[in-house]
Amino acid sequence: MKVIDHILQAHSSRNPQFSYEIVPPPRGRSIKDIIDIVETLVPLRPPWIDVTSHPSHAYYQEKPDGSIHRRTFRKRPGTIGICGIIQNRFKIDTVAHILCEGFTREETEDALIELYFLGIQNVLALKGDSPNYEKPISKNRSVNHFASDLVAQIQQLNKGQYIDDISDPQPLNLCVGVSGYPEKHFEAANFKTDLNFLKNKMDQGADYIVTQMFFNNQVFYDFVAACREIGIRQPIVPGLKVVKSLGQLKSIPKTFHTHLPEEMVDEMTENPKNIAEIGQRWALKQAKDLIDHGHKNVHFYIMNDASLVVDIVKKFL
Repeated sequence: MKVIDHILQAHSSRNPQFSYEIVPPPRGRSIKDIIDIVETLVPLRPPWIDVTSHPSHAYYQEKPDGSIHRRTFRKRPGTIGICGIIQNRFKIDTVAHILCEGFTREETEDALIELYFLGIQNVLALKGDSPNYEKPISKNRSVNHFASDLVAQIQQLNKGQYIDDISDPQPLNLCVGVSGYPEKHFEAANFKTDLNFLKNKMDQGADYIVTQMFFNNQVFYDFVAACREIGIRQPIVPGLKVVKSLGQLKSIPKTFHTHLPEEMVDEMTENPKNIAEIGQRWALKQAKDLIDHGHKNVHFYIMNDASLVVDIVKKFL
């Protein structure tokens, strides 16, 4: 089932839906790490689970103290394989993250064909982190420079238009999500410019938007209003994360370029032993408020720790 159908289904239901984003384990770790997480999420009946993708130059690591760091020296493998396992073993729709950076259009086409072969109909089109080196591209290869280019390529495949002429080309049938930044992407010159980039992605055929994590719901509501004002009509799914450590108070703003509310930070720094409980309570309050405002789909960035989110979601089941 496509994500856009899950979203529309939730809008006509009284019950909210909670989706999740997980990160492939570092090279050398077992797939069991992911299976354990998914088994924890199964009782919550997730409509879909996102699986991130990382080229060899960048990935995110959550350390034992909870802090999040960007690493550039080891590849996290297995996005396609993980999606296939979740989709076919657990019967949960998966969303594979597809990146511009670090991949050619030819590699992207191959990945999309393989995903579709595995029964996966959902992808999230992202520009990705800027590389810390220039990947050599051979003369017979091409690249997508922006997420809007990637969306356009996916929509071409949905029409059966491949890079090379092939005999009896069959169209794919992929649902395409893109990211949105309620507080502006850090590379954009200003908020208006960033919104115009987002509008371009939607005009290229994206089906829905999922936001970067935020901790102030008013920022999200203002973002949605700004999107509607410039003509973006597609669904916008809010993204939340539970802050669980002092380390994350530093690493989240630095890594994800989002602001932490003064009220939350003050309470956490005054009660360092109770940070996880405070973060859980804050995310629960955000989720309740979003649902009360009519947003029936909420997306949680869990990295690879679902423990705190499980207790939140159970309150809505």
